[in-house]
Amino acid sequence: MQPMQHQMMGYDRAITMFSPDGRLLQVEYAKKTVRLGNTAIGMVCSDGVILVTDKRLVDKLVVPEAIEKIWQVDDHVMVTAAGILSDARILVERAQEKATGYRATYDSPIDLLAIVKDICNLKQFCTQSGGLRPFGVSLLIAGIDEAGLKLFETDPTGLFYQYKAVVIGEGETEVSEILHKEYKESLTVDEGLKLCIEALKKTIDPKEFSLDRIDAAVVRKKTAKMEKLSKEKIAKLLK
Repeated sequence: MQPMQHQMMGYDRAITMFSPDGRLLQVEYAKKTVRLGNTAIGMVCSDGVILVTDKRLVDKLVVPEAIEKIWQVDDHVMVTAAGILSDARILVERAQEKATGYRATYDSPIDLLAIVKDICNLKQFCTQSGGLRPFGVSLLIAGIDEAGLKLFETDPTGLFYQYKAVVIGEGETEVSEILHKEYKESLTVDEGLKLCIEALKKTIDPKEFSLDRIDAAVVRKKTAKMEKLSKEKIAKLLK
């Protein structure tokens, strides 16, 4: 009843208008959009950092290889998302431009926190400016810099947190329970990938699950470069 009263009063019609109980309803709606998005998991392992996500194929005639849910920002940085993926694309392209500009200016790779803060500044700006709407997407940003392996989550408000392991999207509750029980910092990349894929598998209807739905990538500590995993590699991990 309470949310309906807010709507009737019009507090959800403008991003800059607080409801009487101190909430920005448009931002909360954006968070709900994220919870309806495809499940995406990030994990920091002993020898690398990984991202695993559900491609969520909407049509059997779609070419699975043409669907990209994990994007490369720089050699050492990768991103995945849950929510409105067209919003994600804009933020990823912004991050790519910032990383490229940093390399051109300083002749060195950008640190992850600089990318995270730049994205979150734009997200926050869109929560306090009339005529705009919040970005309806959360991002997982993973990679390596001088400080080591890192994994961040950004939400539609512009907040960000650093994690050892995290999940966003529709499978958040179920996968989060698995991560809290089974994640260990000593996990290798292969062990972590197996855990993430098995956890993701539990959020998908068995009749609809196939390896074509899985998108996975890793940045290994040894190489400091993003590596996309083939369907064959993923199949081997699940044996």
